[in-house]
Amino acid sequence: MDTQIVAVFCLSSDMLQALHHHEDPQCQMTDAEVMTTAIIAALHYRGNFELARKYLKEEGYIPGMLGKSRFNRRLHRIQGLFLTLFRLLGETWKELNSHCVYVIDSYPIASCDNYRICRSHRYRGEAWRGYQASKKRFFYGLKIHIMVTEYGQPVEFFLTEGGYSDTSAYRLYDFDLPDQAWVTGDKAYNDYDVEDALAEAGIRMRPIRKNNSKRPFPPWIFYLQSTYRKIVETYGSLIERLLPKSIHSVTAKGFELKVALFALAASLNFLW
Repeated sequence: MDTQIVAVFCLSSDMLQALHHHEDPQCQMTDAEVMTTAIIAALHYRGNFELARKYLKEEGYIPGMLGKSRFNRRLHRIQGLFLTLFRLLGETWKELNSHCVYVIDSYPIASCDNYRICRSHRYRGEAWRGYQASKKRFFYGLKIHIMVTEYGQPVEFFLTEGGYSDTSAYRLYDFDLPDQAWVTGDKAYNDYDVEDALAEAGIRMRPIRKNNSKRPFPPWIFYLQSTYRKIVETYGSLIERLLPKSIHSVTAKGFELKVALFALAASLNFLW
């Protein structure tokens, strides 16, 4: 854990220096230290900022630790920097992905149990109610849409309402990939218009075909698709290991920030 704390701080500090990030010289705690505390909370304390804050202060890693309220305000002020760090890690994973194979999928992130939907304050409305086909159950909250390499390293993610379909979210991916990249996904990503547009950009989209598809693939491609599908499911299980039974947050923004931190923590876990 000591090595991870030092590594996370060095990554955050080096990134901020490269970005020429400006901080008030009177700040008691640097933004790199705030980022380190939040990431360590996601890695080891299931998103509990208070436990991470106390540990880093008591062990002498960050002696100038802010109080609970001031730390939360600073954390929300720099939330965009976590996405920047995720993208930088994603660019590293792309460079290491020599075969240029990528897989896309989505996972549900429940905001509350189904019987508590009527009392939910973070989200309201049927747009947040989704269906998890693998477990044949409904959930209420968000969907995280992810793209990973053939080794399971994430290169892109975004959040939508729980009821937002994968077919609609398909068009929201950036697809900022190398030329001749090979991308696959499940049957929800069958959209010939998107495939043609990606083909013009030099990206080969090969989702698992439906039985009545007009563009079927040969059996050997189906074998590769099924093999790579297991990789993205493994990344989903890595995020689930980090998640607590219920994510504690007061506001919707706080909930989404913690989900983003878990996605970043899962990416950082590939460094060690």
